Formats: sequence, C-alpha cells, structure tokens
Amino acid sequence: MREIVLDTETTGLDPESGDRLVEIGGVELFNHMPTGRTYHQYINPERAMSAEAFAVHGLGDDFLRDKPVFRAVVDEFLAFLEDATLVIHNASFDMKFINAELGWLGRPGIPFDRAIDTLAIARKKFPGSPASLDALCRRFGIDNSARTLHGALLDSQILAEIYLELIGGRQPGLVLSATETRAEISVGAGRLGPRPRPLAPRLTEEEAAAHARFVGALGDDAVWKRFS
Repeated sequence: MREIVLDTETTGLDPESGDRLVEIGGVELFNHMPTGRTYHQYINPERAMSAEAFAVHGLGDDFLRDKPVFRAVVDEFLAFLEDATLVIHNASFDMKFINAELGWLGRPGIPFDRAIDTLAIARKKFPGSPASLDALCRRFGIDNSARTLHGALLDSQILAEIYLELIGGRQPGLVLSATETRAEISVGAGRLGPRPRPLAPRLTEEEAAAHARFVGALGDDAVWKRFS
C-alpha cells in the first residue's frame, strides 16, 4: 500500500479570499514504511504574503519571487502523488488549498476520501488532549527541535513518524530494512518467481511421528483430516 504524508504552507487561511500555496512537502510510505522518496517545492503565490503567514513559516515575498508558480509544477506534483492515499494533519485545510489550485487551472480536484486525517485520529485516540504536531511529538518522544518555523517537508517527515505511532507504533530497525528490501526488488529486471529448489524440510522423523499420533487422536471429524 502506497501512502504520501503531505503538508502545505499557504499565504493565509482561505483560498476563496485569494490565499495560495507557497510550499508543498511530501514523504512516501510503502506498507507504512518510509521509502526515502520525498517531494518538496516552494511556490510563487503571485500575491503578497500576510504578516501572520510570514510569522508562521518565515517565507517572505523576496524569497518566493523567483520560485515557480503552481501551474509550472502541477504535473510533477500529481505524478508524485499518483493514486496514493494522502496522510495529512487537519486534512480539510490542505485539501481545500490543493483543490482550489487545481480548480483554478481547470484540473479535477482530489477526492477528500483519499485523505487520512491524523488530527481526527489523534483526537479520537486521545480525547481532550492537545493534538498539534508539537503536542504529539512530546507524547511519542519524537525529536522536533528543528521545527522552529513551519516547513512543509520537515512537517511531513515529522508527521510520518507521528502517523506510524498513531496506527500502532513502529518496530525498531524495520524502516531501513524495508527501504532496502523494496529497493532491491524494484531494481531487478525479472519478476519474482518460485524457488528453483524447494527448501529442505526441517521437521524431524520424531516430530512427524508425534504429529501423526496427535492428529490420529482427534477423531474422524478433525479439520486436519477433512482437508488433508
């Protein structure tokens, strides 16, 4: 299962008032494991930043002036998403901006049911407790010391860790091995097939005899006898 943990930064709070995307960050997961693939893009919003937005993420008009506009990066962005499930904190906010940008270009929007909202998951799992990214980092012991300002890629990387904790927690050491395994599979030219030689049985004669005695004592209606 392929998922994209996604975060955006914007000029303000409402695309219907003319606010635009200024940054998109995404992290790819495969079967709930990071693959190492990411997406990051600053965007020229073609309008001035609000003072409130600048205070949140520190992206000023001068910095964004030479960045590409959304229509110049939309194909690359959608190609990265493909048909993956989107994992977003407060999904309705980011989705309304993404779909507004797509709509202004005459592109179809992304269905809201493609998004998993980690804010809703956190509020359901920890009712009455703070559910911001910073609060969830404290709860799960995730290092967010680099998060002095909001940044789309950093926040999506942090959210990926939070998401994996929310759905049950990661097993130590699995992230690297899963990434390496997927890379090895994708590099091979051929498709995976059966083993050229079956594995040698590990059952000893004594164990086989003990198993036969056990099954024999179960009676004629035993499942193992009916399907053997």
